Parts: sequence; C-alpha cells; structure tokens
Amino acid sequence: MADEISVLIVDDSALMRNLISRMIEATPGLVVADRAMNGLFALQKLERCKPDVIVLDLEMPQMNGIEFLKERKRLGIEIPVIILSSIARRGAEVTMEALALGASDFIMKPSDTNHDDIQAIKEHLTELLLVYGRQYRQKVGLKEPSTQPYAPEQPTKPFAPTPPKPAAFAPTVRPGPIEIIALGISTGGPNALREVFSKLDKDLPAPIVVVQHMPPGFTEEFAKSLDKLCPLEVKEAAEGDIIKPGRILIAPGDKHLEVEKKPLATVAHLSDAPPVNGHRPSADVLFASVAKEFGNRAMGVIMTGMGKDGAKELGSILKSGGLTLGQDEVTSIVYGMPKVAWEMGHVMEQVPLSKMAERICTLAKDYQIGG
Repeated sequence: MADEISVLIVDDSALMRNLISRMIEATPGLVVADRAMNGLFALQKLERCKPDVIVLDLEMPQMNGIEFLKERKRLGIEIPVIILSSIARRGAEVTMEALALGASDFIMKPSDTNHDDIQAIKEHLTELLLVYGRQYRQKVGLKEPSTQPYAPEQPTKPFAPTPPKPAAFAPTVRPGPIEIIALGISTGGPNALREVFSKLDKDLPAPIVVVQHMPPGFTEEFAKSLDKLCPLEVKEAAEGDIIKPGRILIAPGDKHLEVEKKPLATVAHLSDAPPVNGHRPSADVLFASVAKEFGNRAMGVIMTGMGKDGAKELGSILKSGGLTLGQDEVTSIVYGMPKVAWEMGHVMEQVPLSKMAERICTLAKDYQIGG
C-alpha cells in the first residue's frame, strides 16, 4: 500500500535477509521494498525501489556498510539508515563511525537463534523503522516546513519559549545559581547530542551529567566521538569521577549514574541496582539524585526518546526549585519521554533541537548572576 513504510534490507547473509523480511512483513505499516547483498547493489536499487528507510549490515563484501554510508553522504541521499550488525557487538568504534557518517541508530544482531532474543530485536527494529520511516516520509512529502522534523528555523524569527504548562505543583523556592545540568535522552539521542554538544559554549559554568540509553560497551566510544566535536571534555563516567565545570559525563551502558555533593567536590557513583522503567542507566535515577543533592541549583533536560523514563523525577528537580527543559514535538525523533514530562507539568519550557544548546547555556549563565 502507498501509505506503508518501505524498507530496503542490505545484508550479505541470505538467512538474515529472510529473517529481517519476516519481521517487517509481520508488522502492520511496514513493507519490504527490496533486498541487497552489499552496499553496491543497494545503491543501484535505490532509484527503482525508493525506500523510506534502510536496514544496513556493516560487514559485507565489495562495499561494506561504512563505505555505503560514505557514498550515501557524498551523493546527498537522506534516506535514514538503521545499522543491524554483529560487528556492533564487537566494534563500538566502527558503530560510532557509522553514526558520525549519518546513520540514524543501531541494533545488535541476535547472538544466537534464541526466540526471546530475536523477538526483542524484532520489536526494537520495527519500532525504529516505523519512527524513522514516518519522519522521512513527512520530511519529503509535506509542504509545510514548520511541521517537518528538523525543519530549519526562520532566521528572522527569534526563538520564543513555549508558554509553560501549569506545573503539577508550585516550587517552594526560586532557582539559585545553576551548579549542575542533568540530561536524559533515548531513541534519536546519538545524533541529537552531536548537534547539542557541538554548539555548547566552552565557558558553560556548570557540568553536565547524561543518561543516554545505550547497550554496555558502547558508551565509552560514544563519549569519545562526542569529545571530538564538543568544546567541553566528554567522557564515560567512572566510579568516583569528579563532576566539574568544563566536563560532561555519560552514564555507562548497564550502570545507573548518581551524584554526591561532598564538601570538596561533587563525585559520580555507578550502581548495578535493578533497572527503572526498564532501563539501566535510568534518567529517573539520575534526576532523583540530582534533585536530592542540588535542589534549586540544578537544571534538568529531557529529550527525544520512547517511553517515559525521566518524566517523573524531572518533577523532583522542578519541585526543588530547579529549572527544567524538554525537547519539543516537532524536532523529537520520538516525542515520548518529553511528552510525558510535559503532560505531567514537569517541563517549564519546550525547546527545538536547534536551540537547545543555546537555551541551556543562556539559562545556566543567567542564573549564575542571581536567578
């Protein structure tokens, strides 16, 4: 059907092509556009099958996934790409290179034929295909630029914060000087953080602590990739790390991140406590810790992502007198986490992705001067 999202599958394994095809065909709203055994064949098929989204393996003969992404970038092709590869399990650095070249997201191939493993990957993959496929169709099919995700801002129109939704409760104190910024993000996060972190001011007066939902083994390389483009230091958080201005700490995959304010320094703590909202790390765990330790001297930011992680405890920061921001619907790949937080009355302002770095820096500096 014309309104179904068409998917091009690129993988050198006939078994994987068939498995992915069955996943797609069993999902309402998705259809297989075509299959290709390497990047070269995929490029040749693009004009004819016109897919809305591509599933791409990384290890293939003749033209591998990285080479395909480089050629896609050179040709100016904007069709979103989801990496589905076994190398994602072994080679986090290669996976981060794929994201830097414009891939939208990544999933690890099942390590065996375990039914539960395959079912979990099917659910995750098809969710991503629906999300990125819809976004692409909207981007190329709608004439109203203001309704397109990542639509450029009108240069003559200054950014005006969204009028606040009535808060679920009135803060008991006013915000003080901002001493820490906590950020929670999920689906669509890698590329959104690349944009935000590249625009941060080098003299941002507060450190940033981040929960990005990501499998274990990837956050170290992810932090390194962000460090290359951000004027601040970006690193994967380690137990006991000092949290200080000029530094951004990313929670490791499969570890909760919390903060402790000591007399001489603020330090990071990692934990193996049970997942919260199905996640470890969890944005709710981080936000609750930041609210407890910093109260009205904290800023909480919730961005694109499926589900509701972070929405509840963002309210703890607001209730303590801190500042809260949420990414807006138009620029969110998935308006899930920020939507729930907004509807709960926990977001003071909704901000488009293109203005998020500027708004974070402006508020952090303004409240240094006296709140």
